Amino acid sequence: MITEVILFLVGIALLVKGADFFVGGGSGLAARFGVSAATIGCTVIAFGTSVPEFVVSVNAAATGDAGIALGNVLGSNIANIALILALCAFIRPDLLGRNSNGRDSALWETGLMLAATGIFVLFALRGTLDVFAGAGMLGAFAVILALLLRHGKEEGSGGVESHGNRDVLLTIAGLAAVIIGARFVVDGAVAIAGAIGVPTFVIGLSIVAVGTSLPELVTSLVATVRGEDGISVGNILGSNIFNLLFVMGVAVLIMPVPIGNLFDTLVTAAFALAVVPLFMGGDRFTRAWAVLLIAAYVGYIAVIFGAA
Repeated sequence: MITEVILFLVGIALLVKGADFFVGGGSGLAARFGVSAATIGCTVIAFGTSVPEFVVSVNAAATGDAGIALGNVLGSNIANIALILALCAFIRPDLLGRNSNGRDSALWETGLMLAATGIFVLFALRGTLDVFAGAGMLGAFAVILALLLRHGKEEGSGGVESHGNRDVLLTIAGLAAVIIGARFVVDGAVAIAGAIGVPTFVIGLSIVAVGTSLPELVTSLVATVRGEDGISVGNILGSNIFNLLFVMGVAVLIMPVPIGNLFDTLVTAAFALAVVPLFMGGDRFTRAWAVLLIAAYVGYIAVIFGAA
């Protein structure tokens, strides 16, 4: 048991540091294409911070553990909004509210995130995510990605600089660390779940989900403090799109993933919709709504562990 816990913690550390390298290199590479900071945040940085979710869920699917694969994606999306975005909005209430400078870009990205969530829910209503669902989700992801890049080109470069060959090295090193770390996380999580008698789906929905969301947390909080609003918000919204459509799309091509109880899928959709009120009020309202989101997340985690 001690060995599994150590492997799990080492895996999380590799995921976080590897994603940090991957994001640094990936954002530099993206700058060469002259897209906006918000688009860089919603595409390359978001996809980079979601590499842990991708590798964990795909590895779990490949080893036949559908519970970790699905739970990790749903739990990460919930944590991204109710924990990470809420914390950023609490620290900087002008990030999304009526006084936000990047409000138009954030609204556009939120609309695409809600569309991705709706597409996922429609496939989930069939009861099983199979090859047909996987192909549909990947197709939808390609369309949304094209829309994001087109919008980013229209806005112009966001001031993110390229660092030449160093970006390539950081990207490769980061991806390698993430792949190794993800393997440790899956093995450790499954062992811990078996030892304490908690279903792997619940472990994936909570511990693994929060662990693989640490890159999003660190990236968005740092960007928020530095005033890089487009990267901060775009990273979270883009990660949710990537998780639902690309990560699960690839995972279900490897093996069908039964949905079982729709409760957690609907909770994910509800938290996605809960982003909208953050745009509607002033600083005081935004901060209050952020507190409610965090409280709702804590309550949700308590409910799933109580049910387990």
